[in-house]
Amino acid sequence: MKFEDFETEETEDFAAMLEESFKKSESKSDLVLGTIVKIDEKDNLVVIDIGGGRDANLELTEITEEDGTVLFAVNDTINIVTMGRGRISYKAALSRVALNEFIAEYDEEQEYIIEGVVTKKNKGGYVVEVDGLEFFMPRTLSYLSSKVEAVGKKVKAVIVKVDKDKGSVVISRKELIERDKAKTDEIVGTLLENKDPVIGTIKKITSYGMFVDVGGMDGLVHYSQISHKGPVNPSKYFAEGDEVNVIALEYDKKKRHLSLSIKDANPDPWADIDAIIGVGDTVTATVSNIEPYGVFVDLGEDLEAFLHVSEISWDKNVKHPKDYLENNTDINVEVIEIDKEGRRLRVSLKNLLPKPMDAFVSANKVNDVVTGVVTSITDFGAFVKVGAIEGLLHNQEVSWDKSQNAKSEFKAGDEVEVKIIKIDRDAGKVSLSKKALEPSPIKAFAETHKNGAVVTGTVKDKKDFGVFISLEENVDALIRTEDLHPIKFDEIEKGQEIKGVISFIDGNTDRIRVSVKRLERQEEREAMEQFNGEEESMTLGDAFGDMLKK
Repeated sequence: MKFEDFETEETEDFAAMLEESFKKSESKSDLVLGTIVKIDEKDNLVVIDIGGGRDANLELTEITEEDGTVLFAVNDTINIVTMGRGRISYKAALSRVALNEFIAEYDEEQEYIIEGVVTKKNKGGYVVEVDGLEFFMPRTLSYLSSKVEAVGKKVKAVIVKVDKDKGSVVISRKELIERDKAKTDEIVGTLLENKDPVIGTIKKITSYGMFVDVGGMDGLVHYSQISHKGPVNPSKYFAEGDEVNVIALEYDKKKRHLSLSIKDANPDPWADIDAIIGVGDTVTATVSNIEPYGVFVDLGEDLEAFLHVSEISWDKNVKHPKDYLENNTDINVEVIEIDKEGRRLRVSLKNLLPKPMDAFVSANKVNDVVTGVVTSITDFGAFVKVGAIEGLLHNQEVSWDKSQNAKSEFKAGDEVEVKIIKIDRDAGKVSLSKKALEPSPIKAFAETHKNGAVVTGTVKDKKDFGVFISLEENVDALIRTEDLHPIKFDEIEKGQEIKGVISFIDGNTDRIRVSVKRLERQEEREAMEQFNGEEESMTLGDAFGDMLKK
């Protein structure tokens, strides 16, 4: 019930006002029996003999039904009410007769609560029509504000006075409202004092909560006060007419607003979460809400968990959870995280599914040649799906030609033959190579060049740790910074030719290192060996001959 339109100030004496109303009723409205003298359909008039040699005119429409049938004929007698200044009414007479019958049958020992519509307003109060009967409601008993239009308003009131002699019934809305206020205060006082859960009935469900009837009073359960899970959509869990346990939180006396809570009326599962569930447990949950980033599942016990999209399947290309799960279906999940402080649970579905890596390892090994499909391409390579897993084909493994990479050679959906070069079962990673299926130019180079061979290469790139030079097409070597002496690192430019000696070569790992410093030492050693060879070839006579000459 709304109280914002109450008018509580009594500015008139009720008894005097009621008496004045009765006097007006007696002087202006009399119920008499009249005789129809004439029916004039042309002028829409019925002439009635109202006694005492007086005639009065009645509108023909008052005794005409909707289909045009006239209810009475000339010489018929009908009840009419004289309303002053020659005005009479048949319809008002019907209401007066019905009211008299009501008053005659009225039992003073019984309480009558009525519901009607305000049809008129006067200085003293309001006329309320109830099933064709007109009751009087004094302004001071109406609790209706003078600032609000009352005519047409539905009201509920109680009969407080019936005057059988004067044929008047007085009703009071104020009486019912004050009773309701007293009852409300009693209910609220009990709820707030005891703080015990009580049973309420859901009357209405909205987007922001539910209105629940507790002992004849409505209170609001905000959507944040429904479940220990957090804010929920009430329509997903309840229906109008359901009974629920609630606790009163607070009461705003000014607004007459009662706040209720369902969650506080039920045990908090997080208070003893360790006894309910633990990390590693497998539980059955119901899918309650699907979002692009994951799924919310109901674990029962007023607990909700989050299943991230990455925990739905071992397939890393899950586009949307709805492709795998449906609302209101039961699934088995594993608890992977319990955040007591944040009151959050995380679960995994894929942990209970067979791991694709296990099946892959049992069917494949390093150096196997397999065929896969390119699923995606990145700046560093391409992911290739082989069976149920995805392996990485790094740019360095695309081709011996370093100008080629995954972006230049493939597109998603391409079928490609590759060699497995590494399997990391624990990390769930597989490395693939396409160039391993092609002849190695470095291996071919290693067959004709050994350690100590002098080579000349062109500078391709400079790094902090050294310089890369090209020896032949697709054959590169590294000269470490410390192996550049006597060449100065800062003076080296791309395209410059550098001569050195092979210090390391391995055709199996495709690695070649060259050293300028070692070339310098090697040339010095060769010069020394040549010099020593010439000295040994001189005879003793030659040596003394030279001395004698001197």
